[in-house]
Amino acid sequence: MKIDLSTLAPGVRQNWLQHAIAPRPIGLASTIDGRGHVNLSPFSFFNLFSSNPPILIFSPARRVRDNTTKHTLENIMEVAEVVINIVDDSMVQQVSLASCEYPKGVDEFKMAGFTAMPSEAVKPPRVAESKIQIECSVTEVKALGEEGGAGNLVICQVILMHIADEILNDDGTMIDPQKMRHVARLGGDWYSRVDGSNLFKVEKPNQKLGIGFPGLPVDIRHSSILSGNQIAQLANVDAIPDFEPWFSDPHVKQIIQYFSANPDEMELELHRHAAYLLDQGMLREAWQVLLLSSNV
Repeated sequence: MKIDLSTLAPGVRQNWLQHAIAPRPIGLASTIDGRGHVNLSPFSFFNLFSSNPPILIFSPARRVRDNTTKHTLENIMEVAEVVINIVDDSMVQQVSLASCEYPKGVDEFKMAGFTAMPSEAVKPPRVAESKIQIECSVTEVKALGEEGGAGNLVICQVILMHIADEILNDDGTMIDPQKMRHVARLGGDWYSRVDGSNLFKVEKPNQKLGIGFPGLPVDIRHSSILSGNQIAQLANVDAIPDFEPWFSDPHVKQIIQYFSANPDEMELELHRHAAYLLDQGMLREAWQVLLLSSNV
């Protein structure tokens, strides 16, 4: 189907966009007004946009139904500071509760059962239950419109990060994503959880420049078995590897013996085995199987 967003009501347009642009990280923003009243509200229109300077941006959009602004935005216009508390699955239900539109002056920390703890460099408190707390100064607020649904980009420069030791890797040098268990926002009532069952690695592009699809042998490039993702792994080398005559794989031997009378079927089976190896992260072995397939 084709959708012309200009023909849709703002609420319908927002629904389509939130389902399409997903998953989105959730920043739980704590702010404070000039009288010391604290507000806590989650935002999934949020991300990292620069590391030098370190800049985060989130967007408290104008409410679609009545075009009013959120207390978070009002607070920031009075006190240009914010703490972005990163959301994980241990706190997601409390975060959802904090998103309720309580009257101004109501403390969402208390309503959602969160513990407020003092920040070190800014006035708004941190959420003690959050495993990553980021203290920021607000450098600019950029309004994207005046109608309901219009965003307000809150540009935040990071001053301090607080990270729980329990989510660091074994040598304490970086965050371990399998320990953090981030939660992300989709459309409607849907969320996603990041855990060990859905984490996977993709090697960064070869710094020597990968040979790309055009550099691959024709039988690999036009394989009916290998997926685009798998072929891309093979293309991310700076040169086609040399065939290793000593390479040994019991499954390959079985394929060659069983399909010796049918070369076309043998090639398909070898490609299937190479696909399996690629999915296991065994690039070298997959290349050897495919080079063998070309030489059989």
